[in-house]
Amino acid sequence: MNIFNKVTLQSMKKNRTRTIVTIIGVILSAAMITGVAAFGTSLLNFLVRGSIVKYGRWHVEFMDVDSSFIRERAHDKGVTSTAAIENIGYAVLDGAKSPEKPYLFIAGFGEDAFHTLPVKLISGRLPENSGEILIPSHVAAKGGVRFRVGDTLSLLVGNRTDGNRSLGQHNPCQPGEISGSVKEAFVPKTEKNYKVVGICERPGFEEHSAPGYTLITKSDSKDQADSYSLFVTLKKPHQVRAYADRTAGSPAFILNDYVLRFMGISDNNLFNTFLYTIGGILVAIIMTGSIFLIYNSFNISMNERIRQFGILSSVGATAKQLRNSVLFEGLCIGGIGIPIGVITGIGSVGLLLPIVAGKFKNILYSTVPLTLSVSFSAIAAAAAVSLATILISAYIPARKAAKTPVIESIRQTNEIKAESKTVKTSKFPQRFYGLEGTLALKNFKRNKKRYRSIVLSLVLSVVLFVSGNSFGSALKRLSQLYVINIDYDILFSTEDMDDSELFSLYNKLKTADGVYDSSYQEIFPYSCTVNAGNLSTRYREYAGDTAANETVHLPMDLQFIPDSEYLKFIRELGLPPEEYTGTGGKTIAVAKQRVDQKQAPSEVFDLFAEPSIHCSIAPESNDRQAMTQGQNTNITFVDTYPVDPPPKQSFTARQNPCVFMMIAPYSMKDQFQTRNLQANAGLSFRSANPDQSAAEMETMIQGMGITSAYTLHNVYEMLEQYHSLSFVINVFTYVFVIMISLIAAANVFNTISTNIRLRRRELAMLRSIGMPDPAFNRMMNFECIFYGMRTLLFGLPLAGIISWLIYKGLACAEQIDHFEFLFPWGSMAVSVSGVLFLVFITMLYATRKIKKEDIIDALRDDIT
Repeated sequence: MNIFNKVTLQSMKKNRTRTIVTIIGVILSAAMITGVAAFGTSLLNFLVRGSIVKYGRWHVEFMDVDSSFIRERAHDKGVTSTAAIENIGYAVLDGAKSPEKPYLFIAGFGEDAFHTLPVKLISGRLPENSGEILIPSHVAAKGGVRFRVGDTLSLLVGNRTDGNRSLGQHNPCQPGEISGSVKEAFVPKTEKNYKVVGICERPGFEEHSAPGYTLITKSDSKDQADSYSLFVTLKKPHQVRAYADRTAGSPAFILNDYVLRFMGISDNNLFNTFLYTIGGILVAIIMTGSIFLIYNSFNISMNERIRQFGILSSVGATAKQLRNSVLFEGLCIGGIGIPIGVITGIGSVGLLLPIVAGKFKNILYSTVPLTLSVSFSAIAAAAAVSLATILISAYIPARKAAKTPVIESIRQTNEIKAESKTVKTSKFPQRFYGLEGTLALKNFKRNKKRYRSIVLSLVLSVVLFVSGNSFGSALKRLSQLYVINIDYDILFSTEDMDDSELFSLYNKLKTADGVYDSSYQEIFPYSCTVNAGNLSTRYREYAGDTAANETVHLPMDLQFIPDSEYLKFIRELGLPPEEYTGTGGKTIAVAKQRVDQKQAPSEVFDLFAEPSIHCSIAPESNDRQAMTQGQNTNITFVDTYPVDPPPKQSFTARQNPCVFMMIAPYSMKDQFQTRNLQANAGLSFRSANPDQSAAEMETMIQGMGITSAYTLHNVYEMLEQYHSLSFVINVFTYVFVIMISLIAAANVFNTISTNIRLRRRELAMLRSIGMPDPAFNRMMNFECIFYGMRTLLFGLPLAGIISWLIYKGLACAEQIDHFEFLFPWGSMAVSVSGVLFLVFITMLYATRKIKKEDIIDALRDDIT
């Protein structure tokens, strides 16, 4: 070890506090960078495994290939496995509602295909021979044609052709280009009979633009198909593009982007940019705080050792040797801090993942656990970034110190400016705070670099804390915009089912395991004809200030609920039941308008001026005359309804929500229902286990052979996803803010305490000429206040601007106009008190150490 390194080690030992704080900063920095890397690799591994479960364990699909191509690919180097499915052919789906998807596509699966391509059953079982078939659920949901387990299908199977060219699933069918047109023709070949043995979810490998719904049967070894689709899994997925280009030739191919994008090798440039940008921003924020902390530490170290460097330079030390001395100090600190930080970062993520793993299941894949996945390359990159942070932070002040002239270094005249003009202060501080305030101000002016480094450290801590909190709260509020509080867990909705079938289904579904409460409702689209003078002034202004003598038609919903629930609600409102039941009685309704404003809180107001009105209601239609000649009724307005209707999911409804709904008992439905009026029926359920109940209900519906179009909503699952997302955002936001705040706090403590130590001779001189302890404390308190005020003067506006930019970026990204900006008053109040407390504690610690020293020793010592 050369003499320069020995001197460096002695200096580090002599200033243990600064060295320890710097090492703590390095540990925090390395831990955060490692944590980002470890969590990133764990999350990507989770997403890859989840995508494999949903979309299949394959990397590239070759379409419309023959059996010889399949045999050749099985012997390719670098191929892990292959799976082929028979393209048996197409059949026209009679009654299909989607013109772009008019076919059924029959695919023959072998055992390898069932292992490679996921098939998630909803009901029934997998096919065991070539005469059995699985029907995907989106045939009913999108195509409008329903099949049930046990049905027998007789299909005329053939090919789609475009002249002499055969068309496959990757060739979309545009509306107007179906069978019989010039561009596309369906050529039937043979008739096949199948028995439906199960209903499955939409296969993940089926493209959304595919013209046929994929029906799955068992491949027949005796009846070889002319065309296959081959799914290939590679040992090195990063080579998939080169392999596909080299191998494909004439066959078309498709990459499994759903899996490959999480490996960073997708063609989805937008996703790749997003993936690496988020990680880059996090690392950049961490490095900014870390460089500031470590740079200040080494800069202070240079100020302490500047005279030492001058003496070494005077006896022949070169600038390179002095720089290497400082870099050696950085390597020593990194050698201790980086390994501890890496271990701490991995351990922290390992402790954090079990807390959020359950929430990630709710958000994404319920069958895939989120576990710690440590990548050696990612950890090595994190350690390299941490080391680069240290070396950059050390090199800048080392280069500056090495260039300082020898005489200036020995006399230490490069930092402190003592000209009268430089240290001149106004008389106001002296009148307000006395001599002590004047001395404190003169000290700031004498050494502006140290003062600025402290203020910048504090400003950084304020900005990081406030902007981090703003980011987390903005994401949380954004997720809450899409959350609708609904008083049921599961909702079955349909539009074309008669009452007998509906109630038969209702009685069956409410027996599902876990269901403890249930209800039913039907909603009719109606219109209310009123005089504009009955509308509230606020609503008339909002709607365009309609003249008071005009007749207006307001769309409304007419909700029918069980009589028992209706009577219970009437009694809760304190209304007489005899007046609100029976023919010609009064009715109740909710009529509210909400307006979301950019510059003010959301406003909710009544549609009508009076608490009750007499009006005419009629089924909604294009015939204004018919709507005017409706039924007369007396409506009493209330503030809520007893049973939540199905939520309106449209973006327009969220932008301008208006609720005008009349509630009536189900026994009165016949009085309002007309022949052409189509009702929206809803069956709602509360369950102790919504996921299990919803799956059982789907099986029941399939078993009953319901042919009407319906939707089964697991509302609890959707709400739980948002709640889980909010929880995950909170956890990682607060962890990130706490870690950044610790780095900033260590930075401030290191900077202030060491700067006080560098002033030990100055402070000892003041004490030697008789400055009493109370006056000394007043001077230091004034410095605390001055640091705090300057910090808040610059930090709070900057934090506010950054918070606004974060809000603006999120609002623009989501294209939400009514997402108002909330100024971060709370986090700013916390940062103000935190800054003052941190400065006060640090100054108190440093000055107490100064006071314990002997004045004579401090005056004798030329340099700390």
